[in-house]
Amino acid sequence: MSQTEFTSKQAALLRNYQASAGNYDEIVGPDGSPRPHWIPLLSSLERLNPEELAARQDNTRKVVREHGATYNVYSDPENVGRPWSLDLMPFVIPTAEWSQIESGLIQRARLLNLILADVYGPQKLLEDGLLPPALIFGNPGFLRACHGIQPPGGRFLFVHGVDLARGIDGSWRVLADCTQAPSGTGYTLENRLVLSRVLPDEFRESRVHRLAGFFQSARDTLRALAPAGRDNPNVVLLTPGPYNETYSEQVFLARYLGFTLVEGGDLTVRDRRVWLKTLEGLRPVDVILRRVDDTFCDPLELRADSSLGVPGLVQAIRAGNVILANALGSGVVEMPGLMPFLPGICRHLLNEELQLPCIATWWCGQAEASGYVRDHLDELVIHPAYVPVRVEPNPVGKLDTAARESLLQKVINAPGDFVAQEQIRPSTAPAWGNGGLEPRPVVLRAFVTASESGFSVMPGGLTRYSGGSGETAVSMQRGGASKDTWVLADGPISNVTLLRPPPHVIRLERSAIEVTSRVGDNLFWLGRYTERLEDLVRVLRCLLVRLTGEAGSEETPEVSALVRLLVNLDLFPQRFRQGYTLAGVERETYLLIYQTHRLGTVREVAGRLRGLAFVLRDRFSADTWNILGRVQVSARARPGRAQAGEALGVLSTLVADLAAFSGMEMENMTRGHGWRLLDLGRRLERAINVITLMQAALGLEKQSQAVLDPVLEITDSVMTYRRRYFAEPQWPGVLDLLLSDESNPRSLAFQFAALAEHASHLPRENAPAGLEVPVAQIGALREMLQEGDWQALAESGEEALEQGALALLERCGLGLRTVSDSITHLYFSHAETRVS
Repeated sequence: MSQTEFTSKQAALLRNYQASAGNYDEIVGPDGSPRPHWIPLLSSLERLNPEELAARQDNTRKVVREHGATYNVYSDPENVGRPWSLDLMPFVIPTAEWSQIESGLIQRARLLNLILADVYGPQKLLEDGLLPPALIFGNPGFLRACHGIQPPGGRFLFVHGVDLARGIDGSWRVLADCTQAPSGTGYTLENRLVLSRVLPDEFRESRVHRLAGFFQSARDTLRALAPAGRDNPNVVLLTPGPYNETYSEQVFLARYLGFTLVEGGDLTVRDRRVWLKTLEGLRPVDVILRRVDDTFCDPLELRADSSLGVPGLVQAIRAGNVILANALGSGVVEMPGLMPFLPGICRHLLNEELQLPCIATWWCGQAEASGYVRDHLDELVIHPAYVPVRVEPNPVGKLDTAARESLLQKVINAPGDFVAQEQIRPSTAPAWGNGGLEPRPVVLRAFVTASESGFSVMPGGLTRYSGGSGETAVSMQRGGASKDTWVLADGPISNVTLLRPPPHVIRLERSAIEVTSRVGDNLFWLGRYTERLEDLVRVLRCLLVRLTGEAGSEETPEVSALVRLLVNLDLFPQRFRQGYTLAGVERETYLLIYQTHRLGTVREVAGRLRGLAFVLRDRFSADTWNILGRVQVSARARPGRAQAGEALGVLSTLVADLAAFSGMEMENMTRGHGWRLLDLGRRLERAINVITLMQAALGLEKQSQAVLDPVLEITDSVMTYRRRYFAEPQWPGVLDLLLSDESNPRSLAFQFAALAEHASHLPRENAPAGLEVPVAQIGALREMLQEGDWQALAESGEEALEQGALALLERCGLGLRTVSDSITHLYFSHAETRVS
């Protein structure tokens, strides 16, 4: 179908599309016909019926969940883990129009980079009157500690984000600059990966520019920024941590670029150099791509109350031993107060007119501008002069009389602290909702990156739209969503990839992937909490099974033994030792399953497990992440009124989920240091659980024989014992099976053997003086366990058997605590320097 035929026929998708009056609409022209550059996409989508389009939108959400993309909303009670919102309909820009935008973006990046070089250097712009000194020296974004620091090649800006909106007249205007740690590049790539999968034919037929070339340029430039003489530079991505709103994007970006994701605690400064704490010791860091704002980067010289940064980082930068991208202090040009002065500075520095105009802005620190603002206050929007504009405030005209007068008085008292901007109505674009297309206001964040030749622009960007058709503010925090941005090409598309081409011969690598000490510590405790949760679930399930069924209304010797066993395990209150009712036991069991704010309950331990998993998001595949998510969902399940059947279902589901995670861990994770620490934590915790369980069982006195079947059930060893002995459980056989038998994966001996295997493969070079390598400690524990002769002790009498077993268990428990402490000091704390 030709464009003329399509236009005359009109798109069925647009028949109920009501463009907002008085706004520029991206898809529909003034005459109501589709704009030419949208026609190929509309024509392709016309082949799909509304049901299929709705199914594609559902598939979009499903793929986003599979990828684990999230956006954390601080006002959300759950706080973290809200799925990233992506619309089925892309935002389409024709080639000719994009070329103009691209040229303006490059000019703007060059201009802001020159301003930064001057502000942190000779300050000629202030001297020549092109920038008011008050606008710089009164700006908290101006870092005096960084004055005089000039990055290599004068590249203050590595990545520059620019928020653009199209006005009523159809021209693009700059709403804000993001120059500290711009977010969105990872989400942009995520959107492209998802939408090209959901709309493969439409994407191919539209001839959309690819994004990989932008990231290839960024990666190569970052490596080239390293100080001279670094042949294989170590580049890391510094994140504020898992509770940052865009943490998911940072994880994705680090994976895609092949950089190590680090937090401030992963880095340390020694001798004015930045080092990465790894299991092997300290590794030098050459380049840091940061997602931490300026003042949070160094608590020594910038912001003392920050725990996100690296103490001494400014000193290392000043010495030229590490490169930070973007350079510290680059946030000074984010302020909206700079906007009125950019056209004049552009003419002065570049001898060019500013190609992308800013939204009309008045800095109230100038008398003439301040007078205009007071005369036109109801037509304007007031912002703080030194705070980047992220959310559109209410226009002054919408304020009540008291609020208006209060705001005006603040402006009069401190005019330099405020700017006024025109009210802008962003253009609208189609978004899928309510079974059809609806117009929503859109804002485009475009990205520029430094390159060998200057700056290059991502052919696309992150398009965001408002959460409701009546809203004008475009904010992800306020319920907005995103779109993939399609920049159309006139000719064939170059398929650039970050993967090496097939003919390229690479050096094969089988060494362990570098693991930071923080990641190793978290993996170690993830293994421990996984095992802790499974042990708790198995204990409670064992009791609940006996409280239900035919014998559930009567107290049996096994139930009595189990109740006292749980008292000895500190799960039940001590009062149950003197007496209890079966109803009371059942209620206490439900509390151990469902209570949230009580240490040691199923939901509390599952919450700790989820927190660790979220921190380690970049270490797991999508399938493994989905399983960990199911654990949290299963633990959160709560019936309106607790009943044994529902509680048993929750516990059984959790056992299956944890078994699935264990299977993914054993079958899918490469056998590097990370996997070993994860399984080492699991084996250590399982060994401790066996010890505490057997100590609690041996202390039951008269009920000790009745507890043997439940103990075997909790340790998943019932069938093994029955196949081996064909008799009722007896203490010597149970002790041998659960303590000494290395062939039983639930036994203490098996855990010791696994611990010895893992410890022997962990790095042991350059261990600090005085720290014993855990291999020797674990070997001593194995020898101690092999000395136990349960048959001989049993022949000496019940008391000898009990005392001998308890003494051995006590010594094993002390030994395991020593092993845990050694692992922590040797690999996680870095209390002493180990440079390798």
